[in-house]
Amino acid sequence: MGVSIEGVGYYVPQKVLTNFDLEKMVDTSDEWITTRTGIKERRIAEGESLVDMAYKASLMALEESKTKPEEIDLIILATLTPDLSFPASACLLQARLGCNKAYAFDISAACSGFLYGLEIASSLIISNRAKKVLLVGAERLSQIVDWTDRATCVLFGDGAGAAVLSAEGEGELLASAMRSDGSYWDILYGERCGYLRMKGKELFKLAVRSMAEVCEEVIKRAGVSIADIDLVVPHQANIRIMQALAERLNIPMEKAYSNIHKYGNTSAASIPIALYEAKQEGRLKRGDLVLLTAMGGGLTWGASLLRF
Repeated sequence: MGVSIEGVGYYVPQKVLTNFDLEKMVDTSDEWITTRTGIKERRIAEGESLVDMAYKASLMALEESKTKPEEIDLIILATLTPDLSFPASACLLQARLGCNKAYAFDISAACSGFLYGLEIASSLIISNRAKKVLLVGAERLSQIVDWTDRATCVLFGDGAGAAVLSAEGEGELLASAMRSDGSYWDILYGERCGYLRMKGKELFKLAVRSMAEVCEEVIKRAGVSIADIDLVVPHQANIRIMQALAERLNIPMEKAYSNIHKYGNTSAASIPIALYEAKQEGRLKRGDLVLLTAMGGGLTWGASLLRF
């Protein structure tokens, strides 16, 4: 039994915050941000909740997959910025969508959240515990960014991405590997009722090495070669991380999808947003081998290899 992505959707807020806007807020420059991160602008939610964004992305995914809300058995929402401490934002989304048969829960794995959710959803589908799963990654990182900290405020943005998964389509999850190491928690974390904090240099080194290792593991387990990969969709954290990862894997950057220049780091939302845009641009087609990988606070990281 394969697990197929039947439809994808995304939503980003209307407000655009450019590097030139940030020049007026902190001691930075467009040239500094662009050369070190690849980011030119990011989206900021104004008057929109996390569930508002997740709802709009989910509607798009449901429509593309020709799935009715009542056909969804499970909703998994990956986020580190829920609207409330409880109930889970997934429950609020379930009610908003009218997915009356579904149970729902949030997961917190930071930037790796979508991949962790993919692992959980796939396991439940394969074991016949669910037929159709709505997997969402959504973040309002602007609410936990310290806008006086030039090292972090330039990196993050808001947005949501969603995917409908089932065992009925043409695609297949070929292999996956998930990891975590809590001893590195202080490299990237969020203060209780406070701001996001990050040690960028330390995280960079760990991210490249750790993501490369799990990517190589899933490629080997799937019985394919690097040359067989049609597209790599990494978490959109930093263009230099993506370039270093591609070099370590011996994959040309032309095969690595990036939209970080438009949205910055949207944490759990970045991979599903990138999947949607890659599909719309014709860079991701049915039957393609696509490698997903991410690393985030926890530290958490992982990789999944799909036949799309």
